[in-house]
Amino acid sequence: MKKYKNCTLDEYLDVLSKRTPVPGGGSAAAMTAAMAVALVSMVANYSKSRDSNIRSQKKIGAILKQSAQIRRRLLELVDLDAQAYLGVVKTRQSPTKTKKKALRKAAEVPLEVCRLCYRAIQLTPYLVEKGNPRLISDIEVAAELLLAAFHSARVNVGANQ
Repeated sequence: MKKYKNCTLDEYLDVLSKRTPVPGGGSAAAMTAAMAVALVSMVANYSKSRDSNIRSQKKIGAILKQSAQIRRRLLELVDLDAQAYLGVVKTRQSPTKTKKKALRKAAEVPLEVCRLCYRAIQLTPYLVEKGNPRLISDIEVAAELLLAAFHSARVNVGANQ
């Protein structure tokens, strides 16, 4: 299977639009969340040198580190979701027990996307308060994308149970 996280945006959107089982909604939710977290990182990077307070610098540095970790994991989940769903597709003619096991495994990925969205949104209040005020709209967009990704991933958790 092709690594979707290594595709250009144009390539990813092209393959997402095709009549193939993967990538699908779970992968798109993970990608959306990764874009949101990238915005959080961008605002943190712009805000880093804005305040000379050492405590503030450390906090923003911690936000940068956490957001980078979350974003990397979300990009991995773009592909892991596709792999998990292919496992479901392969069990279509299998006994019910085998199908249910594949569905439970497929639900793990969007559940992790939900958890990561929750962790990422927790990074935003400090940036709203202490970050670059010109970039508040970017934090708002990040929050809206995280909310959309969370709800989208939650739909997939339900669909896979």
